[in-house]
Amino acid sequence: MKTYKIAVIGGTGKSGQYLVQNLLAKGYQLKLLLRHPENFTLQNPLIEVVQGDARDETAIYQLIEGTDLVISTLGQPKGEKSIFSDAAKNIISVMNQHGITRYIVTTGLSVTTLSDHKNERVEMATEWMYQNYPETTTDKQKEYELLLESNLDWTLVRLPLIHLTEENFPTETSLADCKGEGISAADLAAFLASQIEDSEFIRKSPFLYNLKE
Repeated sequence: MKTYKIAVIGGTGKSGQYLVQNLLAKGYQLKLLLRHPENFTLQNPLIEVVQGDARDETAIYQLIEGTDLVISTLGQPKGEKSIFSDAAKNIISVMNQHGITRYIVTTGLSVTTLSDHKNERVEMATEWMYQNYPETTTDKQKEYELLLESNLDWTLVRLPLIHLTEENFPTETSLADCKGEGISAADLAAFLASQIEDSEFIRKSPFLYNLKE
């Protein structure tokens, strides 16, 4: 297995912490973008920290410089305007500047693609998101459209509710519908890590979910 150096955005978030641990266990070198590095307590020689915000292109430039690919589990900061399309613009621009193409990123069920056949439950959840969180929900769709317009080898992973557990369960992916109601954070981390060398979902937006046992 090639030893990659990976730029990670959202690595201190709830699901991002599982991703970081998974990547470290595999021996990858990581560059983490942190708003508040003083609060980051994980000491590991494989980790390099860059202070900054995903809306700041200079910070994104410093983060991505010298890496092989980018993985983002970026969440929405409370009380701020939606971050997703602003971050995507910076990431796409800087990746192009550095000649890096592989970008793996998570998003929600509300994002809609032309290949979708969402079931009634997912359609209702999407509608609920637009009604209750119109700004961020619209912005996540915009992020997808920016990726479509880019020349990156992106994978946008669409997720149901993330359960913060180390447990593993049977998982499934679909490009058309989300047939499960949740995903384990450990299973999500494993899937994101698997996409580093897997080309199946390049320029695609799979739903990832756990199957009921």
